[in-house]
Amino acid sequence: MASITVIVPALNEEGNIVETIREITPILERHFGDYEVFIFDDGSTDRTGTLADELSAKNQKINVIHNPTTMGLGYNYKKGVEKATKDFVMMIPGDNEITGESFEEMFRHLGEKDIVIPHTVNSEIRPLGRQILSTAYTAIINLISGLNVKYYNGTVIHKRDIIQSARIDTDSFAYQSEALVRLIREGRTYVETGMVLKERKAGQSKALRPKNVQRVLKSIWKMFVDIRLK
Repeated sequence: MASITVIVPALNEEGNIVETIREITPILERHFGDYEVFIFDDGSTDRTGTLADELSAKNQKINVIHNPTTMGLGYNYKKGVEKATKDFVMMIPGDNEITGESFEEMFRHLGEKDIVIPHTVNSEIRPLGRQILSTAYTAIINLISGLNVKYYNGTVIHKRDIIQSARIDTDSFAYQSEALVRLIREGRTYVETGMVLKERKAGQSKALRPKNVQRVLKSIWKMFVDIRLK
Protein backbone atom coordinates (compact mmCIF):
# COMPACT_ATOMS: atom_id res chain seq x y z
CA MET A 1 0.00 0.00 0.00
CA ALA A 2 1.13 3.55 -0.70
CA SER A 3 2.03 6.10 1.98
CA ILE A 4 1.12 9.77 2.31
CA THR A 5 2.29 12.97 3.99
CA VAL A 6 -0.51 15.30 5.13
CA ILE A 7 0.24 18.98 5.79
CA VAL A 8 -2.28 20.71 8.08
CA PRO A 9 -1.87 24.51 8.38
CA ALA A 10 -3.82 25.97 11.31
CA LEU A 11 -4.11 29.61 12.37
CA ASN A 12 -6.41 30.12 15.36
CA GLU A 13 -8.38 26.93 14.70
CA GLU A 14 -8.93 25.77 18.28
CA GLY A 15 -12.57 25.02 17.46
CA ASN A 16 -11.73 22.88 14.42
CA ILE A 17 -8.26 21.33 14.58
CA VAL A 18 -9.18 18.35 16.79
CA GLU A 19 -12.13 17.34 14.60
CA THR A 20 -10.03 17.80 11.47
CA ILE A 21 -7.51 15.23 12.70
CA ARG A 22 -10.14 12.90 14.15
CA GLU A 23 -11.97 12.78 10.83
CA ILE A 24 -9.00 12.29 8.54
CA THR A 25 -6.96 9.81 10.64
CA PRO A 26 -9.18 6.71 10.22
CA ILE A 27 -9.49 7.45 6.49
CA LEU A 28 -5.70 7.58 6.17
CA GLU A 29 -5.41 4.31 8.06
CA ARG A 30 -7.86 2.63 5.67
CA HIS A 31 -6.26 3.82 2.46
CA PHE A 32 -2.54 3.86 3.21
CA GLY A 33 0.07 1.50 4.56
CA ASP A 34 1.75 4.40 6.34
CA TYR A 35 1.23 8.12 6.83
CA GLU A 36 2.63 11.17 8.58
CA VAL A 37 0.88 14.39 9.55
CA PHE A 38 2.56 17.77 9.98
CA ILE A 39 0.39 20.30 11.84
CA PHE A 40 1.68 23.84 11.39
CA ASP A 41 0.51 26.07 14.22
CA ASP A 42 0.98 29.28 12.26
CA GLY A 43 1.46 31.80 15.06
CA SER A 44 -1.94 31.12 16.65
CA THR A 45 -2.98 33.23 19.62
CA ASP A 46 -5.59 30.76 20.86
CA ARG A 47 -5.25 27.10 22.01
CA THR A 48 -4.54 25.68 18.56
CA GLY A 49 -0.93 24.89 19.41
CA THR A 50 -1.78 23.25 22.72
CA LEU A 51 -4.47 21.08 21.16
CA ALA A 52 -2.12 20.09 18.34
CA ASP A 53 0.50 19.01 20.89
CA GLU A 54 -2.11 16.90 22.67
CA LEU A 55 -3.01 15.21 19.38
CA SER A 56 0.67 14.50 18.73
CA ALA A 57 1.11 13.00 22.19
CA LYS A 58 -1.62 10.46 21.37
CA ASN A 59 -0.36 9.58 17.88
CA GLN A 60 3.34 9.34 17.03
CA LYS A 61 2.58 9.87 13.34
CA ILE A 62 1.47 13.45 14.09
CA ASN A 63 4.19 16.10 14.25
CA VAL A 64 3.63 19.71 15.30
CA ILE A 65 5.59 22.73 14.10
CA HIS A 66 5.01 25.99 15.99
CA ASN A 67 5.69 29.15 13.99
CA PRO A 68 6.43 32.07 16.36
CA THR A 69 4.65 34.41 13.93
CA THR A 70 2.16 33.90 11.10
CA MET A 71 4.13 32.88 8.03
CA GLY A 72 1.38 32.17 5.52
CA LEU A 73 -0.27 29.18 3.91
CA GLY A 74 2.29 28.85 1.14
CA TYR A 75 5.21 28.96 3.57
CA ASN A 76 3.73 26.17 5.68
CA TYR A 77 3.02 24.06 2.61
CA LYS A 78 6.56 24.43 1.30
CA LYS A 79 8.04 23.51 4.67
CA GLY A 80 5.77 20.48 4.84
CA VAL A 81 6.84 19.40 1.36
CA GLU A 82 10.49 19.68 2.42
CA LYS A 83 9.84 17.44 5.42
CA ALA A 84 7.73 14.89 3.53
CA THR A 85 9.03 11.33 3.36
CA LYS A 86 6.01 9.41 2.00
CA ASP A 87 4.88 8.52 -1.52
CA PHE A 88 2.24 11.25 -1.83
CA VAL A 89 1.82 14.75 -0.38
CA MET A 90 -1.38 16.70 0.26
CA MET A 91 -2.55 19.70 2.26
CA ILE A 92 -5.65 19.54 4.44
CA PRO A 93 -6.78 22.84 6.03
CA GLY A 94 -7.25 22.83 9.78
CA ASP A 95 -10.78 24.24 9.51
CA ASN A 96 -12.48 20.84 8.97
CA GLU A 97 -14.52 22.12 6.03
CA ILE A 98 -14.07 19.11 3.72
CA THR A 99 -16.24 16.02 4.09
CA GLY A 100 -14.74 12.61 4.78
CA GLU A 101 -16.48 11.23 1.68
CA SER A 102 -14.56 13.74 -0.43
CA PHE A 103 -11.24 12.45 0.89
CA GLU A 104 -12.34 8.90 0.16
CA GLU A 105 -13.06 9.90 -3.45
CA MET A 106 -9.71 11.67 -3.84
CA PHE A 107 -7.80 8.66 -2.58
CA ARG A 108 -9.60 6.35 -4.99
CA HIS A 109 -7.96 8.25 -7.86
CA LEU A 110 -4.40 7.95 -6.57
CA GLY A 111 -2.02 6.50 -9.12
CA GLU A 112 -4.19 7.29 -12.14
CA LYS A 113 -2.15 10.42 -12.96
CA ASP A 114 0.71 12.44 -11.47
CA ILE A 115 -1.65 14.83 -9.65
CA VAL A 116 -5.16 14.64 -8.17
CA ILE A 117 -6.93 18.03 -8.31
CA PRO A 118 -10.19 18.34 -6.33
CA HIS A 119 -12.76 20.99 -7.24
CA THR A 120 -15.64 22.28 -5.13
CA VAL A 121 -19.03 20.98 -6.25
CA ASN A 122 -21.18 22.92 -3.75
CA SER A 123 -19.66 26.39 -3.88
CA GLU A 124 -23.05 27.86 -2.91
CA ILE A 125 -22.19 26.98 0.69
CA ARG A 126 -19.79 29.94 0.69
CA PRO A 127 -20.75 33.65 0.72
CA LEU A 128 -21.64 35.05 -2.71
CA GLY A 129 -18.69 37.44 -2.69
CA ARG A 130 -16.22 34.63 -2.16
CA GLN A 131 -17.90 32.55 -4.89
CA ILE A 132 -17.46 35.39 -7.37
CA LEU A 133 -13.84 35.98 -6.41
CA SER A 134 -13.04 32.26 -6.59
CA THR A 135 -14.58 31.94 -10.06
CA ALA A 136 -12.75 35.05 -11.26
CA TYR A 137 -9.46 33.83 -9.81
CA THR A 138 -9.70 30.47 -11.57
CA ALA A 139 -10.59 32.17 -14.86
CA ILE A 140 -7.63 34.55 -14.58
CA ILE A 141 -5.14 31.78 -13.83
CA ASN A 142 -6.47 29.71 -16.73
CA LEU A 143 -6.27 32.74 -19.04
CA ILE A 144 -2.68 33.49 -18.06
CA SER A 145 -1.51 29.88 -18.17
CA GLY A 146 -3.52 28.60 -21.13
CA LEU A 147 -4.85 25.75 -18.98
CA ASN A 148 -8.41 24.65 -18.20
CA VAL A 149 -8.27 23.54 -14.57
CA LYS A 150 -11.56 23.69 -12.65
CA TYR A 151 -10.11 24.76 -9.28
CA TYR A 152 -6.61 25.65 -8.09
CA ASN A 153 -6.98 26.03 -4.33
CA GLY A 154 -8.16 22.62 -3.17
CA THR A 155 -6.49 19.77 -1.32
CA VAL A 156 -4.34 18.73 -4.26
CA ILE A 157 -2.44 15.43 -4.01
CA HIS A 158 1.00 15.22 -5.62
CA LYS A 159 3.51 12.44 -5.97
CA ARG A 160 6.23 13.43 -3.52
CA ASP A 161 9.15 13.40 -5.95
CA ILE A 162 7.22 15.64 -8.34
CA ILE A 163 6.13 18.29 -5.85
CA GLN A 164 9.55 18.35 -4.21
CA SER A 165 11.01 19.22 -7.60
CA ALA A 166 8.49 22.01 -8.22
CA ARG A 167 9.45 25.66 -7.85
CA ILE A 168 7.08 27.61 -5.57
CA ASP A 169 8.08 31.21 -4.90
CA THR A 170 5.07 32.60 -3.07
CA ASP A 171 4.12 32.16 0.59
CA SER A 172 0.56 33.30 -0.17
CA PHE A 173 -2.68 31.42 -0.80
CA ALA A 174 -1.62 31.23 -4.47
CA TYR A 175 1.09 28.65 -3.75
CA GLN A 176 -0.85 25.72 -5.23
CA SER A 177 -1.76 27.68 -8.37
CA GLU A 178 1.92 28.40 -8.92
CA ALA A 179 2.86 24.76 -8.45
CA LEU A 180 0.08 23.39 -10.67
CA VAL A 181 0.67 25.82 -13.52
CA ARG A 182 4.37 25.04 -13.63
CA LEU A 183 3.93 21.28 -13.33
CA ILE A 184 1.10 20.92 -15.85
CA ARG A 185 2.86 23.16 -18.38
CA GLU A 186 5.89 20.87 -17.95
CA GLY A 187 3.72 17.95 -19.02
CA ARG A 188 2.65 16.41 -15.71
CA THR A 189 -0.70 14.65 -15.93
CA TYR A 190 -3.70 15.17 -13.65
CA VAL A 191 -7.18 13.94 -12.83
CA GLU A 192 -9.93 16.14 -11.37
CA THR A 193 -12.43 14.97 -8.77
CA GLY A 194 -15.36 16.52 -6.92
CA MET A 195 -14.98 17.88 -3.39
CA VAL A 196 -17.90 18.64 -1.05
CA LEU A 197 -17.57 21.35 1.60
CA LYS A 198 -19.45 21.61 4.89
CA GLU A 199 -20.21 24.51 7.18
CA ARG A 200 -17.33 25.72 9.30
CA LYS A 201 -18.17 25.06 12.97
CA ALA A 202 -15.95 27.73 14.52
CA GLY A 203 -13.92 30.77 13.49
CA GLN A 204 -13.71 32.50 10.15
CA SER A 205 -11.77 31.94 6.95
CA LYS A 206 -8.56 33.95 6.58
CA ALA A 207 -8.54 33.80 2.77
CA LEU A 208 -9.98 37.28 2.17
CA ARG A 209 -7.94 39.20 4.71
CA PRO A 210 -6.46 42.31 3.00
CA LYS A 211 -2.87 41.14 3.47
CA ASN A 212 -3.65 37.76 1.93
CA VAL A 213 -5.47 39.33 -1.02
CA GLN A 214 -2.53 41.66 -1.68
CA ARG A 215 -0.08 38.77 -1.67
CA VAL A 216 -2.26 36.76 -4.05
CA LEU A 217 -2.52 39.70 -6.47
CA LYS A 218 1.25 40.01 -6.39
CA SER A 219 1.57 36.30 -7.20
CA ILE A 220 -0.87 36.62 -10.13
CA TRP A 221 1.14 39.52 -11.55
CA LYS A 222 4.39 37.58 -11.22
CA MET A 223 2.80 34.59 -12.96
CA PHE A 224 1.66 36.85 -15.80
CA VAL A 225 5.16 38.30 -16.19
CA ASP A 226 6.82 34.88 -16.12
CA ILE A 227 4.46 33.28 -18.62
CA ARG A 228 3.27 36.05 -20.91
CA LEU A 229 6.12 38.59 -20.90
CA LYS A 230 9.26 36.53 -20.39
